[in-house]
Amino acid sequence: MRSQGVLHVDTQIVVPFFDVDSMNVVWHGHYVKYLEVARCALLDLIGHNYNDMLESGHAWPIIDLQLRYVRSAVFGQALTVRASLVEWENRLKINYLISDAATGDRLTRASSVQVAVDVASREMLLASPRVFVEAVERKLP
Repeated sequence: MRSQGVLHVDTQIVVPFFDVDSMNVVWHGHYVKYLEVARCALLDLIGHNYNDMLESGHAWPIIDLQLRYVRSAVFGQALTVRASLVEWENRLKINYLISDAATGDRLTRASSVQVAVDVASREMLLASPRVFVEAVERKLP
């Protein structure tokens, strides 16, 4: 069972026509875009989004991305994309669940891993910057 994480946010997305292929299902690469929308909402909830990261002198590239497709989404379908924070002290790991907004049926699950990089030196950090860890800790119950 995947970790539910310590914080999560649900984002609503309605599948646009330009995301579907000739079979009227979402092309697999567009799911990554849905994950990004949810990840940005989670970072906003934490209070340390990509702009804040850059202002603090850090970039956070994705180093690992895993997706497991269970069922295809289709044009016009309302989706709920849940992003759950799993790890933050040494790396940023987020688990995702994409489900049908009406039925709750699981369509896709995923996870992403990001690491902090010092923008000036381009060196990967072995621990998350203190400013990010503190932002997460302020939001914990």
